Amino acid sequence: MVQARQDVPVSMIGRVSRVFEAFAPEDSELRIAEIARRTGLAKATVSRLVAELVEHGFLERSGMSVRVGLRFFELGERAARPRELRDLALANMADLRNATRQTVHLAVLDGAEVVYVAKLRSRTAPPMASRVGGRLPAHATGVGKAMLAWAEPTVVDAVVAAGLPAVGPGTITGEAAFRRELAAVREHGVAYEREESGPGVWCAAAPIRRPAGAVIAALSVTARVGDVDPVQLGMAVQTSASALSREAGRNPAFARSAWSDLGER
Repeated sequence: MVQARQDVPVSMIGRVSRVFEAFAPEDSELRIAEIARRTGLAKATVSRLVAELVEHGFLERSGMSVRVGLRFFELGERAARPRELRDLALANMADLRNATRQTVHLAVLDGAEVVYVAKLRSRTAPPMASRVGGRLPAHATGVGKAMLAWAEPTVVDAVVAAGLPAVGPGTITGEAAFRRELAAVREHGVAYEREESGPGVWCAAAPIRRPAGAVIAALSVTARVGDVDPVQLGMAVQTSASALSREAGRNPAFARSAWSDLGER
């Protein structure tokens, strides 16, 4: 359950953002009172914001509750960078899933978290917290470590400063151990996750680079612990990520300045 928040934003944008953040992945719809409880906003404020959002199609009414509307989905589909990444990677991801018979993820880094842009699930996939559009702490995921290993030092410092809380039984929570892990990723070109994002799950991940060399995303293969050889999956995902990096180099979209703020190292 989403916990109630006490820090009430002053700006209108901040309050609207808080309303949408009230919806957890498992929530199909919420009542006004529950949104108010989760956001820390006054019920009258939430009621007014919801009415306007419904009017513009960003929320939809469902009896006494509301749910995220089609307008939000339409705008999400126009987000340039996720769409460009999916267009670049989906065929390669499908080949990787077919070759490994495991779940394949594509993710980008956003602050101290990763955002999943695409996910091709295998039939034998273990339970995992990832979902398209969802977020996980970067330090506890293979894709996160694959991107942080080549991020600007200030980016890594900010992640460490925010804390390295345990997410799964194998999460690396110590700063020194985490920095050694990133050094190993740079040395080998592959990041391995060992039950760091959840029990019974491990993955191999590798970075995808823009033409200038900076990491723009990461690709991973996720499997149930003990099902496959991690080294073989590491080689497979590294080969696929390298191919995608070459394709990105031939695609003018990835030379734009919009892709230049993800950090180089």
